[in-house]
Parts: sequence; structure tokens; C-alpha cells
Amino acid sequence: MSTSARIVLLVTSPRLPAGLLTAAAWDVVRSAPVLAGAESPVTAAVRAAGAEVTVVGSGATQVLLDAVAAHGTVVWLAGPAGDESLARELGLRLAREPGLAELELMYGSWDPPGARLLDAVEVMDRLASPGGDPWKRAQTHRSLAGFLLEECYEAYDAISADDTDALREELGDVLLQVLLHARLAENLPEGERWTVDDVAGVLVDKMVRRNPHVFAGDEAGTLEEIEASWERIKRAEKARESVLDGIALSQPALALAAKILDRAGRIGLAVPPPLADGQVDPEARLGAGLLATVAAAREAGIDPEAALRRATLAYADAVRAAEREARGPGRP
Repeated sequence: MSTSARIVLLVTSPRLPAGLLTAAAWDVVRSAPVLAGAESPVTAAVRAAGAEVTVVGSGATQVLLDAVAAHGTVVWLAGPAGDESLARELGLRLAREPGLAELELMYGSWDPPGARLLDAVEVMDRLASPGGDPWKRAQTHRSLAGFLLEECYEAYDAISADDTDALREELGDVLLQVLLHARLAENLPEGERWTVDDVAGVLVDKMVRRNPHVFAGDEAGTLEEIEASWERIKRAEKARESVLDGIALSQPALALAAKILDRAGRIGLAVPPPLADGQVDPEARLGAGLLATVAAAREAGIDPEAALRRATLAYADAVRAAEREARGPGRP
């Protein structure tokens, strides 16, 4: 047999519309017999384009070899998982009998970056739909709020530990929260509901709008100039009465204090923190003293949240060491 005989294993992305094939893929399916292991959106699209597709129930390897002997070229339209077992079986057979045909792998379409996000959206839709996970269906934005914070803190811990493998997993847990909130929003009353595409659309528009040095041909300038441009665009987008508007007031008090002091400092406001000695009750005196400490840290260029975290974790290590010493050797 001529070595020009070939079996084309045509692989397509299950995450893209079925008819989106390359020109080379369309050329081969229109010029050679097409076989497949099952009906699918891709077989339907190929038929709609005028090509003939034969579904093979079993014995696909021999059917392909018979077809290539009769036609010279035959196409196998792979299923969503790629039909690796068939490709392996064919490869072993042709390795033993190389004169039968050549096996060619052709990608008719392939996953773009971010394609697995489509899988994540599909899985979440199934979990939060009738017949899915009762727990997820019973949640609300408010009931999930604590989980969102917890997952963000766990991602922060992974960053602090320089553990990029853990960070990958923790960011997945953060993404789960985003997807679940978006899916629950689809159940809101008419006029209030939104979807994950709305979330992504707002984000894309914001990124393009706030980065004119990338998307609008503006000069990039220095990092300081880019940051200043970002702030100007933000101010134009959102009419705010105060420089403090938009600060997340539910963040930990130490971080909140640092953020407020930083915002006030950006516009040169000299508003001194309250003096501890002038407060009438112990809690107010303590709070004023802590705020003064945060202000001093800012002046020194120190992140007070990171400083307290470092000291607290060191103290935790000392507590564990004291526990081990108190137990003594060999005691649980």
C-alpha cells in the first residue's frame, strides 16, 4: 500500500462552538470519509456543512483500516475526551505494520487560554440548579460572606508562605465563591439578576478603561504616572464626596486604620489622630493609642498589619514551644 494512505485523527475543543474548525480541518472532512464513535454537536456541524459522517459502534480500528485501504485517506472525528485509547491502539497496530497507513493528529480547534473557566461555570450551574447540591442552592450572598473572607485569607497565607502550589489551590477556592455568588444572582427578581458574564464584562470594561497606556495608545510613562492616571480615571468614573469613599469598612481594624491614614495623606490633609490622654474611657484611650501607633508605622514606611502578624506568629511559635516543654519528653 502507498505510504500516502493516512488516517487523520481530528481533535476538537469541546468548549468551543462545534462549527469553529480550521480551514485545514474543513478541507479534510470535505474530501475524505469521516468516521466517529458517537453522535455529537461536531458530527452534526460537519453534516450540516455537506460532509458525510458514519458512526462506528465497535471495532473502530479495523473499520478505519478498511476505509483507508478503500479511499486512501480517512478522518476519525474524535470525541470530547480525544479518544486516546483508540489512538493508542491504532498507533501500536501501525507500528507493527507501518505499510498500512500513516497516523496524523490534526487539531481542528483548540482551547483558548481560560477555557477551563467555562468548565467551572458549567459545573457550578449544575451544582446550583434543581437536582444539584441542596447546600449550595440554600445559600444566599449574606450566608456566603464569611466563606469569601476565609478563602481570601487562606490565599493570603499561601502568598505569605511563598507556597505557589497552595496559592493555586486557594485561588480556586476564591473562584468557587465568585462563581457561586454569580450563579445565585441569576435567581434574583427580574431587573435585579445578573450572571457571571456580567461580572466578567464589568471587569473587562474596567481594565480596558483604566489602562489607556495599553489599550488606547497613550504613553506608558513611569510607574508613578501610571498610578496617577489610574486614580484620575477612578475619580472620573465614580463621583465621590470624600477621599475615604470606597474604603472597605469591614476589613480588620488595623488595616482599616492604615488605609484611612494613607488616603488622607494622599491629598495632604493634616488631621492629627486623637490623643489617648484626652479620652474618657479605657477603650477609647486604647483605640487612640493604637491609631497613633499605626500613624507612626505609616510615617516609618512599615505595614502595621504585617508587623503585628509577624509578631503574633512569633508569639504563637513561643506558645507551642512552651507547650512542648510543659509536656516533657515522650508525653502526648
